[in-house]
Amino acid sequence: MGNLVWHEYARLVSITASVYAVWASFWGLFYRKFFWDFIGGVLRNPGGLQPPASASIFITLIVKAPVIQIFTFIVGMFMLMLEFPLKPLQGLGVQRSIPLRIVMLAFLSALAIIFYQGTNAAIWSLIAAGCYTRAHFRGEKMEEAKANRGKTGAA
Repeated sequence: MGNLVWHEYARLVSITASVYAVWASFWGLFYRKFFWDFIGGVLRNPGGLQPPASASIFITLIVKAPVIQIFTFIVGMFMLMLEFPLKPLQGLGVQRSIPLRIVMLAFLSALAIIFYQGTNAAIWSLIAAGCYTRAHFRGEKMEEAKANRGKTGAA
């Protein structure tokens, strides 16, 4: 039996969560639903559940103009670019930074939990952020960071 390498496990969960967030934001553009509309809503017949007036900012940012879904798409794509590094990102400190990934996954989770299609992406993003946090506290380093130790970048 070996030891679990937390940042590798977190990377796989983060890829899954980011793909799910991109997919959910795509569907959220077409089927706009505010997830938390049931809190304080009024049930009408006919008409169904009507969200309260205090949720008007969320209705504006999710239903009328899909701002939250677009930001979720952008953050999800950025996370995918970090996890599957593009050529310009390879070897940079941004690509090797575990604390940056923790913050970005927490931000992705906060964005994705707001609209209906992104709830699973939010849960998996929190799990990935927790695994990256565990890796950070255990002192794990990314393999790319170990390979670049001592290099000045001038080649």
